[in-house]
Amino acid sequence: MSDGKVRIFDTTLRDGEQSPGASLTSAEKLVLARQIADLGVDVMEAGFPAASEDDWQAVRRIAVEVGTVTGPIICGLARAHKGDIERAWTAVKEAHHPRIHTFLATSDIHMEHKLRMTREEVVAKVREMVGYARSLCPDIEFSTEDACRSQPEFLVEVLTAAIEAGATTLNIPDTVGYTTPDEYGKLISYLIENTPGAQDVIWSVHCHNDLGLATANTLAGLAAGARQAEVTVNGIGERAGNTSLEEVVMALRTRHSRYALETGIDATQIARTSRMVSNYTGIPIQPNKAIVGANAFSHEAGIHQDGVLKHQATYEIMTPETVGYTTSKLVLGKHSGRHAFKVHLEGMGHRLTDEEIVKAFQRFKRVAERKKVVTDADLEAIIADECFREEQLFVLEGLQVAAGAPGMPTATIRLRTPGGEVETCAAIGTGPVDAIYRAIDSIVKTPIELAEFRVNAITEGIDALGDVTVRVRSQADSVRTFGGHGADTDILVAACKAYLSALNKLVAYQGQYTNHATTNRSSTIELVTTA
Repeated sequence: MSDGKVRIFDTTLRDGEQSPGASLTSAEKLVLARQIADLGVDVMEAGFPAASEDDWQAVRRIAVEVGTVTGPIICGLARAHKGDIERAWTAVKEAHHPRIHTFLATSDIHMEHKLRMTREEVVAKVREMVGYARSLCPDIEFSTEDACRSQPEFLVEVLTAAIEAGATTLNIPDTVGYTTPDEYGKLISYLIENTPGAQDVIWSVHCHNDLGLATANTLAGLAAGARQAEVTVNGIGERAGNTSLEEVVMALRTRHSRYALETGIDATQIARTSRMVSNYTGIPIQPNKAIVGANAFSHEAGIHQDGVLKHQATYEIMTPETVGYTTSKLVLGKHSGRHAFKVHLEGMGHRLTDEEIVKAFQRFKRVAERKKVVTDADLEAIIADECFREEQLFVLEGLQVAAGAPGMPTATIRLRTPGGEVETCAAIGTGPVDAIYRAIDSIVKTPIELAEFRVNAITEGIDALGDVTVRVRSQADSVRTFGGHGADTDILVAACKAYLSALNKLVAYQGQYTNHATTNRSSTIELVTTA
């Protein structure tokens, strides 16, 4: 394809969710899917349907509710196995534009040590499985896993077989983040020039960031003729992450004179989408992250401040408003009405049900009584914290904390349990947060470890909403972690909500409420506070 349109293939809900601690529930995936669709992506890889029943349900719900006539292509990932392909098809088939994405490794190291297959067997498998997928779905993407450590001549052979079997998109992933921009650009050019039928398919690039080159490699691949970029919001993903959606989109937009390529992304939705993904995955955005970091449009050096005040373009190559940042304040107080509140939320892009409006408005009223000014950023946190959650197994009913120096930090917690009973427990800890978590542990009785604890101020000022993100893991499974977040003007309440959010995900994933005592949770909590 030689046109100037770059298709944005978002894999936040699949590859991005594979980030440690980024596990999402089906309800959270649906909320994020709607926002990612509003962003204007062309393809949304909604998940890996064969991975679990919950993943299949999530992909199916997204296909039905987000994969509308005007919505993006809804894609499900499948290994090159009939069972996976069938599972993916049953999940995406109700979308107006469904796609099956299947893959097979092509590097010698993968074929020898992982697949234990010969080159001939790999080619035959690709032909068979791509053909089978095409018999179910008209839109098939095929990926050569670990392409950048594969022999180019063998890639041509495999890709030719995929085209002949019915693939409509060919993806050339840098699976382990190994290549460099010049190498990747040359590989894409070589494959397009030497693969029979190359002009009849869309060529795609999918890069990982192990050497910090994912965005550079993706741009090199697009410059060489690829017309689909596989990306994630905030660059989340396996190991060091994937190519960042916002970086590719804004690079193409800001340097249009260099690339002459365009996307269909509504850039003003970038900041909002970034915050939502961070909130739901529990993965904070580093302050110096390009485009969406807290410092991306900040200037501290005097010479920079002077230049920006005289002319913004002296030190800013794009404006904050371009990607959706705003300094607007919500000029509503505790006496404001629900209608004005609803209209303001709609202006921010939130489509809430009447029930969600009631919940958000009640929370807004409580915050407005404690803060003089409620900002849009505060509202984003309120909505994420109050409206977009699945039914909780353990629900906070009350919290009382006593702390000081000298003293013994003590927390009393009241929770509603999955059985509907209300249980109260008090505990002493090394600090107030530790005391809260020990009290919760005594009620939940699921052996867990606290892997991470972070505090962020959503806005400036002493009355700012505090946003807490945590990650927990089961003592029986030290690999899989679960993230949670909570927001409140009371940082201890926010910490309690975040811990409960993560625990609820862990307990739901386990499928049952275990009834044995919690032990060995680390009582050392690292506080990382940023404004």
